[in-house]
Amino acid sequence: MARPPRPLSSPSRFLSLLFLLSLLIIYLSTASVLADSHFEGFDADEDDEAVDSVDSLHFSSLRSPPVTQSESPPATAKPTLSEDESAASDPTLPRTSEHLATPPDLSKSSSEGFDYWDEDEFEGVPIVEKQQQQPSEPFKATEDVTGPQDSAGHVSAPTKRSYTIEIVCGSFLIIFVINYFTGKRENENIALAWAAKFATKDSILEKNFSLLGVGEGDDSPLLLKEGQNVFKFYASGRRYCQGLLATMELKSRHDLISRIYNMIVPCKDEISFEVYMNDDAMDNVIFAMAKKKAAKGMQKELMDLQRFAGLLPPPGGRKWVAEEFSVIAESKEVAGDMITEAVLDQVFGEKAIEKFGKGFMSMHFSDQHPGTHSKMLLFKFTLPGVNNMADMTRLVALIPYYIDHVGRYKLSPQARSKTEAARTKAAQEAFKELQNARHEALQKRKAERKKLMEEAEAKLSAEALRKKEAKERARQMKKAMPKMKMTRGH
Repeated sequence: MARPPRPLSSPSRFLSLLFLLSLLIIYLSTASVLADSHFEGFDADEDDEAVDSVDSLHFSSLRSPPVTQSESPPATAKPTLSEDESAASDPTLPRTSEHLATPPDLSKSSSEGFDYWDEDEFEGVPIVEKQQQQPSEPFKATEDVTGPQDSAGHVSAPTKRSYTIEIVCGSFLIIFVINYFTGKRENENIALAWAAKFATKDSILEKNFSLLGVGEGDDSPLLLKEGQNVFKFYASGRRYCQGLLATMELKSRHDLISRIYNMIVPCKDEISFEVYMNDDAMDNVIFAMAKKKAAKGMQKELMDLQRFAGLLPPPGGRKWVAEEFSVIAESKEVAGDMITEAVLDQVFGEKAIEKFGKGFMSMHFSDQHPGTHSKMLLFKFTLPGVNNMADMTRLVALIPYYIDHVGRYKLSPQARSKTEAARTKAAQEAFKELQNARHEALQKRKAERKKLMEEAEAKLSAEALRKKEAKERARQMKKAMPKMKMTRGH
């Protein structure tokens, strides 16, 4: 029969409590080291063995109260002292193979262990509320690393960033750059194809002008590039005129946005010719021909056509231009003399227009053209493709033909008198308009000067106003006095 244990004295009781506190501190430090080992790559089996060894060493002689530690992050649970381990540490309890083989249950909640908590017995231990709040911080850290979690605690896959906008912008930039160089090359090919057809050796312009190109030497370039879609050609050295300037205005093929716009609203490549006639080589001639819609716009926009000319109906009893064209002229005589039989047969007739005159847009002859040169011949055609430049051969041939025709043309005396009277009247009206404009400008300047003087007087003081009024009164009195002439007596 076992003897009952003798009661301990107060010093021995104090030593026992001190010993229990030291064991508790050692256990807590060991548990924290084991918890940190899960984050540093230690194996879970080694941690369990370390816990078992510590428990067997320190709890073999004394039985400690069941204490459960709740500080455990959600990623790795800290080992707690379960009932099986307490039974293993108590020598009075029987140890079975099941107790030794069963691992500690780490999934038990911390609330079960605190049922036996005695606040008076242990001091310096954290409060339960603080222990319950600490696991939220590592949970947030793991959430930031792994991604957001749903209500069940499952980690959802991180959302992938969409690069659709970047891909679209990059693709547009690449297409824009490629289109710039290809469109630039296409415009250059069109301009060079026209120059090779009409401005090289044995061509129409080379036979009718002695100087071609922008320079005087043989190596001077034929074309002058003013933009990616604007090219100019100059020729001189022919009777009746000072020179010819051709301007090619092509589509903006180098601009991707303009190319897309041209697909919706089609436009054509154009070339315009300006012939500067000599002052003594052109009579009083105002004539224009274009398609019906364009002719109405020309008459409204151009001052010389609006003032001197009008739309003429087709004359009876003779061949005339195709129905799609309208003629604007100062008189029927001028219109009939400008549209000759040769021109109708070659270009503007009903049969020839379908084959040779498709690219014709307009032509305008005037001795009252506004600008530096008053006597000019203007032609405007559409450019065909690179491989179809021969289609506008007869249109280009109209330029030297009309230079000679207008240079040799003379009006009849009756038509001349009418045109001179109309020009005299127009000059008088222009002079009156100029005088009225000058008078209006003078009145405007006087009104502005008077307004400035009134504003300056409003800023003057009473004394200054009084002196100014006295000065103005003296000037008026002096002006009203009769003028006296003094003579010397003999």
